[in-house]
Amino acid sequence: MVAATASLETLCINSIRMLAVDAINKSNSGHPGLPMGCAPMGYTLWDKFLRHNPKNPQWFNRDRFVLSAGHGCMLVYALLHLTGYDSVTLEDIKQFRQWGSRAPGHPETFETPGIEVTAGPLGAGISNAVGLAIAEAHLAAKFNKVDSKIVDHFTYVVMGDGCNQEGISSEACSLAGHLKLGKLIALYDDNRITIDGRTDVSFTEDVLKRYEAYGWHVQHVADGDTDINAIEKAIELAKTVTDKPSIIKVTTTIGYGSPNKSDTAGVHGAPLGEEETQLTRNQLGWNYGPFEVPEEAYDCYRKAINRGASLEAEWNQELTKYRTKYPTEAAQFERMLRGELPQGWDKDLPTYTEEEKGLATRKHSQICLGALGPNLPELIGGSADLTHSNYTDIKGETGSFQSGTPEKRYLHFGVREHAMSAILNGIAYHNSGLIPYGGTFLVFADYMRGSMRLSALSELGVIYVLTHDSIGVGEDGPTHQPIETIPSLRAIPNMLVFRPGDGNETSGAYKIAIENRNRPSALCLSRQGMANQANTSLAKVAQGGYILENCEGEPELILIGTGTELDLCVQAAKQLTAEGRKIRVVSMPCVELFEEQSESYKEEVLPSSIRKRIIVEAAEAFGWHKYIGLDGDSVTMSSFGASAPGGTCMEKFGFTVENVINKAKKLLN
Repeated sequence: MVAATASLETLCINSIRMLAVDAINKSNSGHPGLPMGCAPMGYTLWDKFLRHNPKNPQWFNRDRFVLSAGHGCMLVYALLHLTGYDSVTLEDIKQFRQWGSRAPGHPETFETPGIEVTAGPLGAGISNAVGLAIAEAHLAAKFNKVDSKIVDHFTYVVMGDGCNQEGISSEACSLAGHLKLGKLIALYDDNRITIDGRTDVSFTEDVLKRYEAYGWHVQHVADGDTDINAIEKAIELAKTVTDKPSIIKVTTTIGYGSPNKSDTAGVHGAPLGEEETQLTRNQLGWNYGPFEVPEEAYDCYRKAINRGASLEAEWNQELTKYRTKYPTEAAQFERMLRGELPQGWDKDLPTYTEEEKGLATRKHSQICLGALGPNLPELIGGSADLTHSNYTDIKGETGSFQSGTPEKRYLHFGVREHAMSAILNGIAYHNSGLIPYGGTFLVFADYMRGSMRLSALSELGVIYVLTHDSIGVGEDGPTHQPIETIPSLRAIPNMLVFRPGDGNETSGAYKIAIENRNRPSALCLSRQGMANQANTSLAKVAQGGYILENCEGEPELILIGTGTELDLCVQAAKQLTAEGRKIRVVSMPCVELFEEQSESYKEEVLPSSIRKRIIVEAAEAFGWHKYIGLDGDSVTMSSFGASAPGGTCMEKFGFTVENVINKAKKLLN
């Protein structure tokens, strides 16, 4: 590669700065400070190191670039445009933050090819990057051979002070250091400014010492504004450190080039304005109009097109050789890249009869994972230090993903729920066919909610195994008994929330969760055992809700149940039927799937003429009113739980057959 001259490098760097300034001025909204300050490191990384193909953003063996400080998104949009990605045209940049533009206000994978993660909340991007690096390390260990490397790429991150202040990044980066993820390299934009002003009003720690304690390799580039050589040398050195992730603190000036606003909070999140923009043009010697990029800069950046095509062609040749030498491994690798599930992956999912012993659905979940494991090699996941409570281990698997054994697929996340969910997202963002899952107690979904929301927003098929799903948790008390959690998860668009009522429904939930690669699933599972029902089935879960027990003719009352409470509905219906009442029981393991059924099917299950309905669920009633209406009732929670044995809690809060019958009789009478 022929090195650019110093004057050409300056032209390329200022192209980033001024595209950002002009786009943000035109939209009258955005964050110019970061792209102006980070332009030198962005140029250096993308021009001298990043292995990518602008004409094929999904080329598998590309390096991944994550802008964790997503508010500075004009940095990555400028780089995508300048290097020749078709996904970000100059018109898109002119329409920055406007309806229909592929340059939205924060980077979004589902809007803009070339964006690797949806970096909205600060700290999420660097945590996603840990997942990307885990995916690369796992696949490299699984598929690479001594004479053939088909998985070999780096994950680069640009992060800021805000990312380092958010707790999620501490969780994730601590784990990354433990796992010695040597192909993870973070450039920390040390500009000492946040929205409230200078960082020293709240943030005075030595960040590099913290990362050194995590087990990272640390460096400092003192002049990130102009010293391109120092940035280049630091990245070169980081690439040679294979047994540690690397962080390079690059000290920059936020809003570099702006005479009056640089190095102030005023340039963080507001346009420069016309007058200051002209002064900035003068300061940088930028003699071009708005959105004008000199041809010399385009010519330099767009060498990435031919370089990328050559890199991909070389990799394709390597893959061809790999197919010949290792046909079995190649077939599995390419199947995964296509997103195809292996034949017979679900053949061992268990089914049950009512005579078989009832178990907690968390135990049924463990049985499902054991059945899936041998048939689904892309399944990878673990637990946030609750393996023996969540039962998230895969039967027959030995060992776990560690620095010396990255081929293993069980992940010990430690007590790091938020990082776990972001890392699972990162594994899914890798787009390599891996199917990530992670377990914790349902109540701790509140720690993970930000990343769970991003799973749904970014259409990632992450599977959340959330056990101890109600006051049935018992003695741990109300701090560990989720009341509002299930309804709040149901409020997230594009998320499937399952609360299976027995073993068959648990198997059905897993089948659907595995098949849904474009939306996450939350499996809400019980600590306590429950009976297997006579008429549940694995297949019926796909309908979301279905008639479990019916009566002759039109029912007088419909009981709707989920989870452990489904059996209360069944038992209450038996007694009421014996007294001559016509009762229907509907199982509703997944509200979202039920809502997706045809209107005729929904009317068949819940006829609009039958207005007497009772929902029985050990959670807050929020969301159920669309099914029970004004004439219905519920056996639900309206308060926090209590510390007592689980059975006692259920009884004291009214989750008994007797209470369901009493409520039913009041409605019927």
